[in-house]
Amino acid sequence: MSVRQSLLAILDQGPCYGYQLRAEFDRRTGSTWPLNVGQIYNTLDRLERDGLVEKGEIDEQGHVFWEITDAGSASVREWLAAPVVRAGATRDELAVKLAVASTLPGVDVARIIDIQRRSSVTQLRALKAAADPHADGPEELARSLVVDSLIFAAEAEVRWLDHTERRLAQHPEQAHSLALSTDRPRRGRPARPAVA
Repeated sequence: MSVRQSLLAILDQGPCYGYQLRAEFDRRTGSTWPLNVGQIYNTLDRLERDGLVEKGEIDEQGHVFWEITDAGSASVREWLAAPVVRAGATRDELAVKLAVASTLPGVDVARIIDIQRRSSVTQLRALKAAADPHADGPEELARSLVVDSLIFAAEAEVRWLDHTERRLAQHPEQAHSLALSTDRPRRGRPARPAVA
């Protein structure tokens, strides 16, 4: 999720100071993605460097109000109109963990899957308990949309674990059979010469 673009979109509604932006971000995401104030100000500095926001008025408490520029508003419109493209290569820790574990001798991958499934189901239950299908106001609706997304992701993870378990059971001869390759990569750090 783009914190940068989200902050710009909020600023497109009107000038805000840092803590105010943090509060608005929390309100609009149901406090499901906590941001620290340092992250807000670092992002604002980069947005200013890129010509998307500028410092505006300072109130009697010393709050600097940030204002969006025309280029910033255009960037928000582009962001909202564009689809989110998910990365083609996975960096999902669970997928990588199970892929590697399935190639290691002596590793009980079924146990790893079972432990993960129990954890995922517990998380799914907690998310469903926190869900509010009757959200009325805009803040409640925003929070429920994020929680719904987390529920769908947790359900997909449980389905994927079930699928992985079935696939590994169908190919027991292939599991744990990947020995270290004898082919040596051409690149690598050369050994240090012995010091006499």
